[in-house]
Amino acid sequence: MSEAIQLWHTEHEYFARLLDALERQIKAFQAAESPDYQLMRDIIFYLHHYSDRFHHPREDAVFERVAERDPSLRVDVDALRKQHQTLAKSGAQLHTLLEEVEGGALLPRDKVRTAAKAYLSQYRKHIETEENGIMQRADELLTAEDWQSSTLAAHNEPDPLFGPNPAERFRELRRQLALESQGD
Repeated sequence: MSEAIQLWHTEHEYFARLLDALERQIKAFQAAESPDYQLMRDIIFYLHHYSDRFHHPREDAVFERVAERDPSLRVDVDALRKQHQTLAKSGAQLHTLLEEVEGGALLPRDKVRTAAKAYLSQYRKHIETEENGIMQRADELLTAEDWQSSTLAAHNEPDPLFGPNPAERFRELRRQLALESQGD
């Protein structure tokens, strides 16, 4: 398994943990309990800031190489790119809804729940599609030179949540995730 594929797999595991934490908070919201809005917004912000700005562009660069090596995968690659765009939009929409609710706006719970459910479902399906398809093909098809040029084609930044030096904004989220993993 290439180093990039291993990194993506690890990041996908991180994203899945975040989606699980977000889902627990949304369930609390739906049950009229007291969810942690800041935690929810931090999760979505991270998924937008890191995933949409660094993780997905790296994938897009590699997926383009995959489609060049195997043109029969062009439709799959284009679908994954579109999913990246859809995730960014639905994440931004959910973030806005949560800000409105926390700010005192009276929104129907179902509106927030529906947006959250769509976002969670889309994200999980997207990860599953990549893990069970295109990532395996990329590992089989790409050369070391392909990996090098694809990696250089996208911006890189240390992970502000799961990296060795978490950003101040994410310290509470990281602490909360650590507590949850101890309970598992």
